[in-house]
Order: sequence, then C-alpha cells, then structure tokens
Amino acid sequence: MLSKRRLSILGIVAILSGCATLPDGSANLDRSSAPVEIAAAPFFPQQQFQCGPAALATILVHSGASTSASDLGPQVYIPGRQGSLQPELLAATRAADRIPYVIDTSVSAIYAELAANRPVLVLQNLGISQLPRWHYAVVVGVDPNHDKVYLRSGTDRRREMKLKTFLRTWQRGDFWAFVALQPGELPTQPELTRFAEAVAAVEASGHDQAARSSWQAAARRWPEHPVVLFGLANNELSAKNYQQAEFHYRRILATRPDNLLAANNLALALAYQARHAEALQQINRVLANAAADDPLRPEYLQTRQEIRDMPKKPSHDEEPAEAS
Repeated sequence: MLSKRRLSILGIVAILSGCATLPDGSANLDRSSAPVEIAAAPFFPQQQFQCGPAALATILVHSGASTSASDLGPQVYIPGRQGSLQPELLAATRAADRIPYVIDTSVSAIYAELAANRPVLVLQNLGISQLPRWHYAVVVGVDPNHDKVYLRSGTDRRREMKLKTFLRTWQRGDFWAFVALQPGELPTQPELTRFAEAVAAVEASGHDQAARSSWQAAARRWPEHPVVLFGLANNELSAKNYQQAEFHYRRILATRPDNLLAANNLALALAYQARHAEALQQINRVLANAAADDPLRPEYLQTRQEIRDMPKKPSHDEEPAEAS
C-alpha cells in the first residue's frame, strides 16, 4: 500500500502548485464597527522567555484543547534561542488536533476572527529593527471607535494598546498571526490555498480524522475545486475508503483530465479494489502522458511497481501494454 508519507507528499505537491501570498498589512478597519472582545479567553501569565507557550496555551485552551503553558513549554521553547519559533508553534497546534491557520495581514482580519470567538496569536517586535525584542501575544479585543487593541500579553491579562502602536509592533513581526481552528471549522475569511496547506500539514502529521473533518468543511465551501477534491480523495484513500476515493478522483479528472496526480492516485484506488487490469491501464496512461523530465515521473513508476507487486485474484486477463 502507498505509504502515508508518499501520499501526503503527492497531496502537498498539488496544493503548493497554487501557493498564495499574503497582502500587505494595514489598519483596514471600519471605524464604525462595534467593539469586540473575548473576555472569557484564558490567561497564562508568562515566565521569562515563555511568551510562546503562554500565548499558544491561550488560543488552544479557548478552542477546547486540554493543555497548559507548562505542557506546551517542552514542545515549543528552545533554550538556545531563549524563546519559541513560529514553526514550533504551528507544529504544537497540529499536535493538539487543531488546524493552525495564518490569517490575512490586516486588523480587519483579526477583528473578524474575534467576532467569531477566536482569539488571535500575533508576533510583535517590541524593540526596534536594530535591537529587536520578539514577543508573542494574543489579541482578544479591538475597539475601532477608540483605536484600541486589547491583548493577553506577558503578565498583563488585559493590556491596552493604541492601534497605531500595535500596528508598528506587528509590522516589525511581518504581520504574522494565526488562529487555532477546531477540526471542521473554517476561518472567517478563508483563502482556499492557505487553508488547504494548513489541513495538508495536519494530515501529514498523522491527524487524519482532524484533516478529514476539515476537508469535508472545505468541500462544502468549495464543492468543485480540484485542490479540495484532491485532499478529500487522498484522505479517503488513506482511510481505505477506496470507492469514495475513486469517486473524488474521477470528479477531478472529469474537468481536469491532464491532472496526472489525480490519475496516479486513481490507479491506486482501483488496485486496492482488486481491479488490477484497470489500475495498470490507468497508470500506464499516466506514464504515457508524463514528460521524460517530469519530476514526479519516479513516483508514477513506483506506483506502477506497487500495483504490480499487489496480490492478485485469479484472472485470465493479460497485463495491458505498458509505457516506458
């Protein structure tokens, strides 16, 4: 059977092919909007250099995850750096069975997530460019009328900051911010490629059921998009739901017959249903259409070998002619 590592690689390759970029940060906030604040968001006063675990615990516990800053410390705190890096925070979020979604770089995007009862973890530089002082905090409130932002930050349960000051410190952190989505949740302002990348990373980390719920949510939002169908099909294939996987791969190929990744995995779905002659015909078509310098051609060749190596039911069918 195709390894989960290879399956996730094929899925991620397809998703990354349309990688999106984030817009430039700006206030971009309707000043007539009502104030919003998540007063019930938990608070973990940080110890020295422990703002990463404290901020992450805030958003994870609020999302319903069972954890704490002390639990997260060993996962995200790097003693040599005296702090935490962004990849560790995202990985720990996935380990908690949550989908880390990096939001748009605007205060309006933060406001929208807060209105959906999701606190937002942000990276700030409280120093200057020449002498940075990196800090993670959690935005729990925005008051557009008074240009105020409220944060769980350091030892302050409700740190009030002027919007302009917040923007400066956030800009020095490249406007980086994310929310922790429960499986099956969509962000308030979902961007398809970014969401698909986040779910694919959760799936690659071994959290198949969380990914499944999120692919299903994505399919409700973008029912015909090939990236979503591909992610959902791969999840079904990994779960051994071969008929469902076949169905979704065929949906992709009905409109994108040149999608060799979908065709490759369709061959596997057929083989796992003991339809070996069809599977070999399918993968041979893939190889016939793959360019000699296609970087995924070795994957297609390995798929054909895996299909050949699968035990077969007695049959009088001859193996179809193959492509070189």
